[in-house]
Amino acid sequence: MLTPLGYTQNMEYGEAAGFNDGKNTDFWIGANEKGVIPLHIAFAAKNKQEVDASYQAALAAGGKDNGAPGYRKDYWPGYYAAFIHDADGHNVEVVWFDYDAK
Repeated sequence: MLTPLGYTQNMEYGEAAGFNDGKNTDFWIGANEKGVIPLHIAFAAKNKQEVDASYQAALAAGGKDNGAPGYRKDYWPGYYAAFIHDADGHNVEVVWFDYDAK
C-alpha cells in the first residue's frame, strides 16, 4: 500500500519498523507488550492515481476494503480517498486533495 506513495521499509528497531519516502524515515509502526492498538492512519497522495494504486496494493496484500477510492463530498468537495483495514485492524487512509473539484 505504501509503495505507490514512494515508501519503503528502511529501518528496524526492536519490534518497530521505519518507512522512508525517499527523504526521511517519517513513518514508524510497532507493537508493545499489549500488542497492537488499532489506529486511523492517513497518508497524502500526490494525485488520484496514487490513491487508486495504493488501494489496489493494499487489497492485493490482504487488506479489507473500508471504502473504495472516490470523492468524499461530505468531508469536502475535493476530498478523494480510499480506506483499508490492515491485518492489525488499522484503518489506513490515502487521500488526495483535488483543489479543482467543485
